[in-house]
Amino acid sequence: MPATPAPLLTPSSPPPGSADIRLIVTDMDGTLLDDAKRIPEGLWPMLAELRRRGVLFSPASGRQYATLARQFAEVAEGMVFIAENGTYVVRDGVELSCDTLRPAVAAGIARTVRRLAADGVDVGAVVCGKRAAYVERHDEAFLAEVRKYYVEHRIVEDVTAVDDDVIKVALFDFGPAEHSTAPALAEYAGTHRVVVSGEHWVDVMNRTADKGTALRGLQRALGITPAQTMVFGDYLNDLEMLDAADWSFAMANAHPEVVRRARHLAPSNNDNGVLRTISRVLGL
Repeated sequence: MPATPAPLLTPSSPPPGSADIRLIVTDMDGTLLDDAKRIPEGLWPMLAELRRRGVLFSPASGRQYATLARQFAEVAEGMVFIAENGTYVVRDGVELSCDTLRPAVAAGIARTVRRLAADGVDVGAVVCGKRAAYVERHDEAFLAEVRKYYVEHRIVEDVTAVDDDVIKVALFDFGPAEHSTAPALAEYAGTHRVVVSGEHWVDVMNRTADKGTALRGLQRALGITPAQTMVFGDYLNDLEMLDAADWSFAMANAHPEVVRRARHLAPSNNDNGVLRTISRVLGL
């Protein structure tokens, strides 16, 4: 197991501004956003300065592409969006990569969720397609959670019959997803990637899909090395992309496994950790 990562500021840390960073990739919830889901006000002038320096900034999230594109609408030109936990990567409206689930797999997961709900688990499925996210459950409490991450969503009678390329199935559990819903998906763990992406969320994707795979593909396409890459994350769906960067940071509020895996620690999401760290390392 990797050693506990060094804190942001250490005697051996390079002087501010000495790192040759060309790509900055950050998770959103629990990382860039504070607990109230707010983008830090200082991000916009920082993005302008990063663009001036030729540094690409890329959000990497379990959120859908449409949601990310809306959040960054005024600065989206040239930005790469690593959406849906790496299953869908888009730049300037052009698909760079996509990893679709077989319809039979998506339908099987949806049926598992139906069985869980019938057994009393307070859970619902979100079948994530390229064009929209699809849900059967339509109570306001559930839809309020869906809206946070999927601005393009549709209520349908049967999520197993949607006419779209499905890239992920997300499950929202009003209880602790890591201990309730995730174990119920054990039958998929051997053939697919089952990842706890938040306290209440579990995502099921192809085994070939994760944020790290998406990031490595982007690095190859742009000719950017891990040594030129800075990554921030807080939860288990961020582990693989932390491995793809020499400058990998776990937030102070991160899951213990993320803290163990990252090379460095950043201040928490509520302490503006991403922006403070970028400013320190790049000497902004």
